[in-house]
Amino acid sequence: MFFRKIKLFFKFNWIKLVVVIALIAVTISLVILISLGLKSWQNIDPWFREQTKAGLPMSLYLYSVGGMINGVVFVFLWYWVLFRGGGFQQFTHTKKKAIAGEDVGVKWEDIIGMEEAKQEALEVVKLLKDRAQLQRIGGKILRGILLLGPPGCGKTYLAKGIATEAGLPFISMSGSEFVEMFVGVGASRIRSLFKNARQLAYTEGGCIIFIDEIDAVGAQRAMDQGFGGTTEHNTTLNQLLVEMDGLKEKDYNVVLIGATNVKEDSLDQALLRPGRFDRKIYVYEPNLSDRQKIYEYYLSKINYDKSMDLGHLARRSVGKTPADIANIVRESTLIAIRNKKETVGLKEISEAMERIEMGITRKITLTSREKEMTAYHEAGHLIVTYFYHPTDDVFKATIIPHGPSLGAVYTPPREELHNYTRDMILGSIKSAVAGYAAEKVVFGTTSSGAGNDFSKATSLAHNMVWRWGMSDANIIGDYMSIPTEQLSEDLKNKLNHETQKIIHDCLKDVNELLSKEKNLLDRFAKELLEKEELDYDQIQAIFNEYGHKRRT
Repeated sequence: MFFRKIKLFFKFNWIKLVVVIALIAVTISLVILISLGLKSWQNIDPWFREQTKAGLPMSLYLYSVGGMINGVVFVFLWYWVLFRGGGFQQFTHTKKKAIAGEDVGVKWEDIIGMEEAKQEALEVVKLLKDRAQLQRIGGKILRGILLLGPPGCGKTYLAKGIATEAGLPFISMSGSEFVEMFVGVGASRIRSLFKNARQLAYTEGGCIIFIDEIDAVGAQRAMDQGFGGTTEHNTTLNQLLVEMDGLKEKDYNVVLIGATNVKEDSLDQALLRPGRFDRKIYVYEPNLSDRQKIYEYYLSKINYDKSMDLGHLARRSVGKTPADIANIVRESTLIAIRNKKETVGLKEISEAMERIEMGITRKITLTSREKEMTAYHEAGHLIVTYFYHPTDDVFKATIIPHGPSLGAVYTPPREELHNYTRDMILGSIKSAVAGYAAEKVVFGTTSSGAGNDFSKATSLAHNMVWRWGMSDANIIGDYMSIPTEQLSEDLKNKLNHETQKIIHDCLKDVNELLSKEKNLLDRFAKELLEKEELDYDQIQAIFNEYGHKRRT
């Protein structure tokens, strides 16, 4: 490996060596000439020697200053043209430097909340560390690994962990760094990137390239019109495909790791074929046990109340990503500092969750009418969710303005859900329209506060009919996958009618419930007007007082 480094050094630095040798030769020549000049100086006529001495200072000054200026300009231009590409090379070549694997700093045990993805990646790490074992049976190293999953789930973190565990140089770039308005620039940067990676693989035994948000360069190709952004994108992607094919004289140990949070079918099919991205690793939101480990990891870095039930926090954080949990812990420390506390407790964690989920509280003055309508609106959401939603819990209700809303009901799911039944979706629609229904039951009129609620309800009902075949009319099929101009007007009218029917049926059930439980609605509205916020225990106590149990 040492001799490879020496060979590669001479291969790519021979111009510098020639320049250095030339400078040394010139210096030696000057020393010899000066020595000979001094020797001749002693033999010239004394009168001529005195005349020469008189003009020597001015000559030396002029020659030295002029020589220094010329020398600086010459050296700068020489360096700029040969070693910096005359400016053009800076524009078309990547400047990314490799990081040694041990300097990436993400240890394998630090990667938590993605155990299944880690097991998939561990096999790749072993192959990178022991390539000889693979070669003994005639196998070849993987060309690429594609990390897929929602934002904030740890795809970049996993890629860094692979580099650290494998102990190989790591070059990290973003897909947007290859995108330019000039045709050919992105392809040139791809060539430069893989050239650097092959050099590192030759000297270090391997190299890992990580391209985050690879969809920026790997999206499906469009018809090439011969100019503009489409041509540049297609050219860049074509160059990436060629480099990943390994159509080179040697099979270097270079692995490309790409990460994206877009759908897999958004990427070009040529990029996904075997021989390019050979392994796909899906990185999704952590489950219950993983969320508890993530809380333990981030809380261990701060002063926190050790009596906190981390399992309870994990259950309250269904659907949260590792990035979300890190943000909750970070926000809780700021809240503790604001409250002049030395440790973070459950109160600070809860407040951080609400602050992130519902937005920052706003200090605005509401009229008594606005406040009362908001109280009944949120009480309607609260009651209907409690009775009709099979999976969501009513954790908190508030009429303190948060973000753009004048009030909110915090209803996290009790457990991870990966599929949604018709009853669950109907429960969400009923919960959404409950605020509107409560206003109409009590005041006989409604407010604009139902805007976001209707947006959610309409979207869910639309998907039930147009995509999921959940209408009573037994209209089966995913009609959103078909261009609307290809659907008959009669069919579209039927689909839209069924969408409205679902919303009206849900609204009818909600109206019946709120009319029947008018006393409970008044009680919750009164409590909200007096206390402004109700937590889980207070809400549950009121339901118990009225002898109600949650419908399951």
